[in-house]
Amino acid sequence: MIHEVFMPALSSTMTEGKIVNWVKSPGDKVEKGETVVVVESDKADMDVETFYEGYIATILVDSGDTAPVGAAIALIAETEAEIATAQQKANSPAGSSTPPVTTNPTTSPGQTADVANTVPTTTASPNGASNHQEGRIMVSPRARKLAKEMKVDISSLQGSGPHGRIVAQDIEAAANIPATPASPATPATPASPAFSAPPTQKPAVPGQVVPLNTLQNAVVRNMVASLQVPTFHVGYTITTDGLDKLYKQIKSKGVTMTALLAKAVAVTLQKHPLVNASYSEQGIVYHAGINIAVAVAMEDGGLITPVLQNADQIDIYSLSRNWKGLVDRARAKQLQPEEYNSGTFTLSNLGMFGVDRFDAILPPGQGSILAIGAAKPQLVAHDGLFGVKKQMQVNITCDHRIIYGATAAAFLKDLAQLIETNAQSLTL
Repeated sequence: MIHEVFMPALSSTMTEGKIVNWVKSPGDKVEKGETVVVVESDKADMDVETFYEGYIATILVDSGDTAPVGAAIALIAETEAEIATAQQKANSPAGSSTPPVTTNPTTSPGQTADVANTVPTTTASPNGASNHQEGRIMVSPRARKLAKEMKVDISSLQGSGPHGRIVAQDIEAAANIPATPASPATPATPASPAFSAPPTQKPAVPGQVVPLNTLQNAVVRNMVASLQVPTFHVGYTITTDGLDKLYKQIKSKGVTMTALLAKAVAVTLQKHPLVNASYSEQGIVYHAGINIAVAVAMEDGGLITPVLQNADQIDIYSLSRNWKGLVDRARAKQLQPEEYNSGTFTLSNLGMFGVDRFDAILPPGQGSILAIGAAKPQLVAHDGLFGVKKQMQVNITCDHRIIYGATAAAFLKDLAQLIETNAQSLTL
């Protein structure tokens, strides 16, 4: 029997995907659950696996080319004898134009890109997801390799990764190998709470037109959609001396300024659930969790917003480790969709460039985004006396359909009070 490998939908907004590279070549034998191709979705590179055992008969979409979601990108023959038949099918006009059979448009990363009409077998995992899909165990390629090297039986493990996927840390834990501690991130200067290093810009060639990559096209679609929303902006000045003092005390433990600011915002959002909400045609959507997305510029163009999920409930040290892992995976284009599209509130920072204040565009599906400028020494008057204090300008953009000026102002006032008078509580 000959099976088609289809371009999977790796995110809810994905309409087409680009083949980054084929892990397998025509004639190679493949096992169930083995990665056969790496696909670039809107904002990440994803391993695509197959649950068919057989041989790669022919590749229909080469590396570097794109194909719409649901289109056939390769053929798998169950036996070597069927390879020639599959190749003939691919070369025939009927074979090249045959529309794909019904696919699952919400295929998750790590799931097969092939069509299956079977009922998935599920096994509960610690994060409430499943690490058994379509009758097989979900394992990342690196975890599968480690399992073989360490002789760990993956069938008895419960995955801690997205969708219950077994990841390398699960294998190491099963083998009683302590997890490698996260190395302290390079601290940002207190005067400018930078979220990420500015990307290296490629030199432009005069007169050249460079096509947008997949990530940049995704940003274009999101920004155009965002501009249809009526928004307003409210600015506030926050003194950061207390936050800077706390940062100096705990940065040696790997704490980042990003995590501190995300934590401060998340804690403040507990008092202002409307600012963490979003608009829908049915009404106001109050989100169950406070998930802080932080804008990160990508080196090859565009931006992505890794999400610190439930940031209000996680201690500052774990939050910093989570952030470092998210940024590393974002740079390597290895984020899972729920790690960049589940944000309920976004932070954007241009303070690293010395920008005092700017307006941020509201992301689709969210009610607010906070733009943070550079913290700089300022001469201020307090209790009739003049003194120098570090202050940063913040500016919130809100969806005016559900959030009004007084609500945004109250949120910023409480955020400033937390940072200025009770920053030490962020470590609790």
